[in-house]
Amino acid sequence: MTQTVTYVYVSNAESREISVLRLNTADGSLTPVQTVGVEGHAGPLAASPDRRFLYIALRSEPYAVQGFALDAASGRLTPLSTAPLPDSMAHLVTDRSGRHLFGASYAGHKTSISPIGSDGAVGEPAAVLPTGRHAHATLVDPSNRYVFVSTLGSDAVVQWRFDAATGRLTPNDPPTLPVRPQAGPRHMVFAPDGRFVYLLNELDASVEVLSFDAERGTLSAVQSLSTLPEGFSGKPWAADLHLTKDGRFLYTSERTSSTLAGFGVDAQTGRLSLVSHTPTEQQPRGFQIDPSGRWLVAAGQLSHAVRVHAIDPASGRLTALQSHPVGRNPLWVEILSFA
Repeated sequence: MTQTVTYVYVSNAESREISVLRLNTADGSLTPVQTVGVEGHAGPLAASPDRRFLYIALRSEPYAVQGFALDAASGRLTPLSTAPLPDSMAHLVTDRSGRHLFGASYAGHKTSISPIGSDGAVGEPAAVLPTGRHAHATLVDPSNRYVFVSTLGSDAVVQWRFDAATGRLTPNDPPTLPVRPQAGPRHMVFAPDGRFVYLLNELDASVEVLSFDAERGTLSAVQSLSTLPEGFSGKPWAADLHLTKDGRFLYTSERTSSTLAGFGVDAQTGRLSLVSHTPTEQQPRGFQIDPSGRWLVAAGQLSHAVRVHAIDPASGRLTALQSHPVGRNPLWVEILSFA
């Protein structure tokens, strides 16, 4: 039987480094593998679809993307290349082919598209486009023909058609999906079957279920519900969301309460039902679920640590396990498994 090894990559903004940890998928324990310095304020991470390369946005001037080659046997990173970006990017993601890199700039209200060579090296941006206020994240549909950008300040999701051969974006019809005023659309994720998109709103900490029309490449609203724990007080500040690989459970993070919300997913309708709220590391900006769907790793920006949570496969409830120190201000987590 082929043995699988799983590695966790954590971007530490203030200490300007990436922590590499090995995840024991039998008991959820973490073992340090490597600490890699980067050339600026460490931002979001993005892995290539073939898991050969890892990219990080550098959010201090000169704004750039730094690429690393991934060693499947050891999980270690080797510096590959650095390319300029037009702004500080709040989010990075490749297209489904791994040939194009999208950046979303919150402060610059724009999206960028950079070519990626067969060697994994990123080139200078081929296009920079306005998006609306405070672009926050990019989502590419499973067919690689449509692209969505959340704009927190415009309370809308921008809908584009995407030509993967040329890397060109053109407005879809309609060009935007409006979201409730002051909701603040932030992060998005596709259901595994591609029929639904889940959108987390930062400013009211709500999660939206959106139906995806695969022919037209457009989204429409299905359901909206709060991710806040009972008795919450203060200003909502939602951050991240992820689905288990089988699509049965969705989780979101909220920074003011330092909690993770878990939801069960109805496979037919895409609708959500609350499972639980679980305390986690202090100010959890980023988290990720391992490919087995058994472990969730959350990063605390103020605790400078990550915590592993076990996912109950029947109920989706989380059990907090050990905390592991990483660098200063950890804000992004990627988890990759290799055979």
